[in-house]
Amino acid sequence: MVRNKTERILANALIQLHGLTKHYQMGSTIVRALDGVDLTINEGEFVSITGQSGSGKSTMMHLLGCLDRPTAGQYVLDGQVVSSMLDSQLAAVRNQKIGFVFQTFNLIQRTPAIDNVSVPLFYGRRGNTRERAMRALERVSLDKRATHKPSELSGGERQRVAIARAIVNEPKIILADEPTGNLDTRTGTQIMKIFHELNDSGVTVILVTHEMDVAVQAKRVIRMRDGKIVEDKQVDAAVRKELLGAYGHVVLTDDAAKAPASPEPSAKSDKPPPPIARPVEA
Repeated sequence: MVRNKTERILANALIQLHGLTKHYQMGSTIVRALDGVDLTINEGEFVSITGQSGSGKSTMMHLLGCLDRPTAGQYVLDGQVVSSMLDSQLAAVRNQKIGFVFQTFNLIQRTPAIDNVSVPLFYGRRGNTRERAMRALERVSLDKRATHKPSELSGGERQRVAIARAIVNEPKIILADEPTGNLDTRTGTQIMKIFHELNDSGVTVILVTHEMDVAVQAKRVIRMRDGKIVEDKQVDAAVRKELLGAYGHVVLTDDAAKAPASPEPSAKSDKPPPPIARPVEA
């Protein structure tokens, strides 16, 4: 029985990490940003990866998103070993299989929403770009604002444009890096609702955040420290209460989820960029 169960999990695995390692050289010091991580994420899961600054979650995000290569170990994505691919091959994987959502939206400021959403279609050389982009905007309830530029949109609307851009190629994975970080609580809750709707439609959602009250809205929470996974839990009401109690956060209520979005995101101070580190060759 155990053997059959193991085979079933591996058959459903969308992401498999085996001993994944990423080291950086900073002066005379070796920084072990990721230190031999083993992880399986099945298709259709909603997973959050959390941890304090320096825990390795950002490095994990870059590797999962095929934005970087590991120093050692293996990354298998949808049956393909991507950890040893060339840059051109990784770019194709990103375009076809992964949709990215960032904290700072990363929109082209002088370009209307519909054209921002179309960008991945141009890179993928897809046809019917405006029709596809409009369908993606409809999925996030922003088709009425398709011709508006980012400067004419609220923070929540800009993030919805970013989500539409992420899903326009119908990827298997949405990889979201602190997607509510620049938004007030009410707007952030509405953005999380969109992620849940996408996950309910079959999209695998991976959320990277340092905020436990955001992390526990996923169905599985992975907590990192010092480049290793130290906790991996399926989330139910009891686990959610336990995690929030342990880290001193407050549960978002149903009333907050129903509240209207604020017109603009709350201001947050900019942090200085991290020092540039040189990867250690495998």
